[in-house]
Amino acid sequence: MLLTDTLLDFFLETRKYTETLCAPLEVEDYVVQPIVDVSPPKWHLGHSTWFFEEFILKPYAKGYQIFDNDFAFVFNSYYETVGKRVIRSDRGNLSRPSVEKVYAYRAYVTKAIKNLFEENQSPQLYSLLEIGVHHEKQHQELLLTDIKYILGNNPLLPVYSAHLEEHATEAHPKEWISIEEGIYEIGHNTSDFCYDNELGRHKVYLHQYQISNALTSNSEYLEFMDAGGYKKFHLWHAEGWDWVNQNAISAPLYWHEIDGEWHQFTLNGLQKVDPNAPLTHISYFEAFAFAQFKGCRLPTEFEWEVAQAYFPWGSRWEWTESAYLPYPNYQKADGALGEYNGKFMVNQKVLRGGSVATPKKHTRPTYRNFFHPQLRWQFTGLRLAK
Repeated sequence: MLLTDTLLDFFLETRKYTETLCAPLEVEDYVVQPIVDVSPPKWHLGHSTWFFEEFILKPYAKGYQIFDNDFAFVFNSYYETVGKRVIRSDRGNLSRPSVEKVYAYRAYVTKAIKNLFEENQSPQLYSLLEIGVHHEKQHQELLLTDIKYILGNNPLLPVYSAHLEEHATEAHPKEWISIEEGIYEIGHNTSDFCYDNELGRHKVYLHQYQISNALTSNSEYLEFMDAGGYKKFHLWHAEGWDWVNQNAISAPLYWHEIDGEWHQFTLNGLQKVDPNAPLTHISYFEAFAFAQFKGCRLPTEFEWEVAQAYFPWGSRWEWTESAYLPYPNYQKADGALGEYNGKFMVNQKVLRGGSVATPKKHTRPTYRNFFHPQLRWQFTGLRLAK
């Protein structure tokens, strides 16, 4: 397969959009890291650039001059194969390189990639560029999520954007979708891009089940809270109950009770909680407890994938009851890119769908996201099954 103008345009469009996401920021916002899970915006800008330099330009661009020899150490994330790196918790200490220099780095690498692919359109480079683009799209989602956490932990709760709609309500009537028992095929099966953790298409047997065609709303979750859901140990896993008590959890992330009324920090600033909007920023522990409260459960990732054609999805990453595990015949890629997914297949739960932070042309029905069960800074919600 030869490189087409479409892929190069896709690359350039993606590079531009990352910088568009950062446009509303003040320069002081670029280096903040409130918790280890959040990376500073400047780091995202540099890491997504280093990926192209490390995996494409250094090995394939003849005579390529590295922009800065320190950047491989500064902007490597978790690739043990590639070498030493700044530990994740120290990314917020990087007052240098400057924001200006990181943007110069981005321009330098973008130009070098464009020049390389005008001369070399081999299938191998095509594949590397495609995964590089989707890697940057993953970081666009993380970037917006991290920006929200940075601003949401600023005492002034500043507005990121007055135009980005975070809480679009679902207009269709809520109902249960019935799926018959049987054998179904799971996994990616087209020539379009996917990650290796989506491959290994295989059959699964599913018992008859029902799944909601709508995400759980804020008003439904308020019923759980008002009924003392955070204080009823029998609704929680033991680990979840410990998490609730050790961290004094009593509401979703970003919720603030002001004068007896619930408000929520959003990318548009602090607003009253919209009862009709889909619930967001909850952990797997909270999703499980809510399902118990309703006498239901979370769907498995296989049940979700089989049923997804019957409901709209993509406004929230949806917790499932499935552990993040390899599919049958899963094969890791050779070298450093083999570290992309496989080594994380332990102690994590699968999420399906996408979110308001997920960029266009990135998610699909077989996409498998994954996080530890206590995390909730992502735009995570749930739909019920029974």
